[in-house]
Amino acid sequence: MLFWIFVFLLTRQSSLTQGHPDLLSRAATEASCDCTINSCRTLFDIVWGCLATIFACTWVALHQNVPDPNLGHFALLMRKLRMMLMTIIAPELVVGFAARQLVSAQRISKKFKVSKTHGFFCNMGGFVSEEGHPVSSLKQLPAYMPAIQKIKKADIEDKSKGDTLSKGVAIAQGLWFVTQCLARLFQHLPLTELEVATLAFAVLSVAIRLLWLDKPLDVQQPIVVARSEKMTGEYDEYSPLSSTSVPSFYSIEIGTKDKDRFIFFAGSLGVGSIFGSIHCAAWNALFPSIAEMWIWRISSVFIATYPVLMILFIAALGAWVPHNNTAKVVVGSFMLFGYAVYPLCRLFLIILSFTTLRSLPPSAFVDVNWSNYIPHL
Repeated sequence: MLFWIFVFLLTRQSSLTQGHPDLLSRAATEASCDCTINSCRTLFDIVWGCLATIFACTWVALHQNVPDPNLGHFALLMRKLRMMLMTIIAPELVVGFAARQLVSAQRISKKFKVSKTHGFFCNMGGFVSEEGHPVSSLKQLPAYMPAIQKIKKADIEDKSKGDTLSKGVAIAQGLWFVTQCLARLFQHLPLTELEVATLAFAVLSVAIRLLWLDKPLDVQQPIVVARSEKMTGEYDEYSPLSSTSVPSFYSIEIGTKDKDRFIFFAGSLGVGSIFGSIHCAAWNALFPSIAEMWIWRISSVFIATYPVLMILFIAALGAWVPHNNTAKVVVGSFMLFGYAVYPLCRLFLIILSFTTLRSLPPSAFVDVNWSNYIPHL
């Protein structure tokens, strides 16, 4: 509820700014009369602040699984770049994977009496057999769990490139950007489209970091554990005995596959709707052209509403559609249409975030007056 109130206030703020030219004129006068470091910001300040936040939300926030030990430095760099690009294009998918990994880690922790950090380490391929294969299957864990339980949580955390304090600082960075946007809102100062897009990344970044708070960061080498008994039975979606690392967003299926899929889709679609709704906050912003305004509006609405429609269609797939061939074609066509259009809408929003910087209202360069909140600043 608080989130939707926040989006409403952002939209109302943009509308007030657009509907009151005297406010823009007054802001321009203030900027020209007292353009000091404390009252004005430059275009470089806006772009640099947003890019730094987006980088922190995509590159730094990613908690990758343990990579293949045979990968070189360039291959590792390209691996993370691909994940960064995926986070920019479809950040809601990363949130869905993070939620599923958290649930899996919690179930491992409860089932085998280990910490959540142990559970995350199992999910990310952190434990390997003496033959070098990941111990990342529900059928494997009982045979290796006695050795895993002997490993201290501190020993796993020692492999992490970030501790709780550094992760907390990173979360604070995202919250600080949100605070700056709120301050501009309450002082009736407009947000640029780039700042609105960055705000969406900042909100999702905080969610990702909280979900992965107990997951070790950037572990490069796994821990070898010994097997205490013979393993039998089937494995999960991939065969760990023929692999040297787990997939990029792998998580152990502790529950039923339907529950795991529901967690992933519910998390991804729900966050996707929030992500698009934040972009809708720039609905009444000042755009350089009518065409850019409508492209932004249509793209934002599509990203905000398509996940909700997907939930309805997924429900239809399980109830009404299986008994109607025509319905199968209609639902399948809609889903394929969404898969094709969704990335384009994300791309349009990214491009417009930068192209609209060429024509900003004067009040966009007026900085927040923090002395209103912090006396004697």
